[in-house]
Amino acid sequence: ATFLLTTLSTNKLTNMKKYIVASFAVAFTLIFSFVFSSCVKDSSYQTHTYIYYTPVYESKAVVKANIKSNSPKEIQSPGKIYIYGKYIFLNEIDKGIHIIDNSNPASPKNIAFIDIPGNMDIAVKGNILYADLYADLVTIDITDPLQAAIKKYSENVFPYRIYSNGFANDSTKVIVDWIKKDTIVTEGLADNNWWQKNVSGGARNQALFMSGAGGGTSPIGMGGSMARFAIINNRMYTVSISGLNVFNISSPADPTFSNKVNIGWNIETIFPFKNNLFIGSQTGMFIYNIIDPDNPILTGQFAHMRFCDPVIADDNYAYVTLRSGTTCGGAINELDILQLNSITNPKLLKSYNFTNPHGLSKDGNLLFICDGKDGLKIFDAGNVINIKLIKQFPNLETYDVIAYNNIALVVATDGLYQFDYTNTNNIKLLSKIGITK
Repeated sequence: ATFLLTTLSTNKLTNMKKYIVASFAVAFTLIFSFVFSSCVKDSSYQTHTYIYYTPVYESKAVVKANIKSNSPKEIQSPGKIYIYGKYIFLNEIDKGIHIIDNSNPASPKNIAFIDIPGNMDIAVKGNILYADLYADLVTIDITDPLQAAIKKYSENVFPYRIYSNGFANDSTKVIVDWIKKDTIVTEGLADNNWWQKNVSGGARNQALFMSGAGGGTSPIGMGGSMARFAIINNRMYTVSISGLNVFNISSPADPTFSNKVNIGWNIETIFPFKNNLFIGSQTGMFIYNIIDPDNPILTGQFAHMRFCDPVIADDNYAYVTLRSGTTCGGAINELDILQLNSITNPKLLKSYNFTNPHGLSKDGNLLFICDGKDGLKIFDAGNVINIKLIKQFPNLETYDVIAYNNIALVVATDGLYQFDYTNTNNIKLLSKIGITK
């Protein structure tokens, strides 16, 4: 018999092949396989094979000193994306940020890597990049992306990650990697405590973590619909599992914490539009007005059953994808379009069935939806009551998308894709940066 135990992630990256994901971030699994040996003569014994992970630590001083532009690394586990000017910033789950020169979208160049252990989210304003390092906020000067330099390190501004099975990390150091270990134990069938006896204090304490911690035109970059960081004017907003955090970035290199608003549980994503924040959760969409930027006020919400819930919006509608097969629970896979005539009371206008929708983006009347293993789907959404599929790229497993300036940037499990939609009758692949397994 074989079973799988997985820890939960507020970053919800469960679609990634190397990590069980979900809104702070990334992720690991603890796998137990119980295999009855066919060659053991005494049937009163059984063999247990299990795999667990031990953390690799580094001192905080060494980690901070290495937060800079280092040599480029191959992409292995792509996560969140952020575009700013001619650059793409691509999160490598729990490892750091790839800097990609996208001056020529047909031939993007991976030019540098910033090592940031525990990183899941990114935002950019002007020449300053903001990133999470587990519970800490890192502020980095990217005036010259090849000479990125840390400007400020703010400790404990995000929720601590939660570990399972009794694992307690060394808070004086930083986890920079995990080492996989395999162990085989043979013991009597009558012994129901083989795990405690044979793995006590060892693998039981190596359980792996899952948890969670963003825009517009220049000088503010643009994040995807799966983002948990968002910038509007001189404020940066971040969402955790239950809170909306406000940072004053009037002095971009010196962000200061301004306020925290409790907004419920199982918060996943944040999308900024004009003077509103559209927040996706497992149980619905929340709309917060930020006319007073330091004091977001709940002005509207739309409730649904328990599902994962990215959201984007325009002047008239909010677009919400719901999907099954995750820790969010539920069995519905659909796109909900909500009417925002009264932003205080959004109403469901129409639902469309999908395979397993994740991130989405909109440019004019074009609606881009990452439909999991069913690939990238592009719709004419000029009439939201009757959106029409105009193009599908089926042979990729997609996660998130940013559509901007006739280029759709797509994160998939096998790489980073760019599609040219200048001519909607001939949407075509421009480039792909593959990943290394």
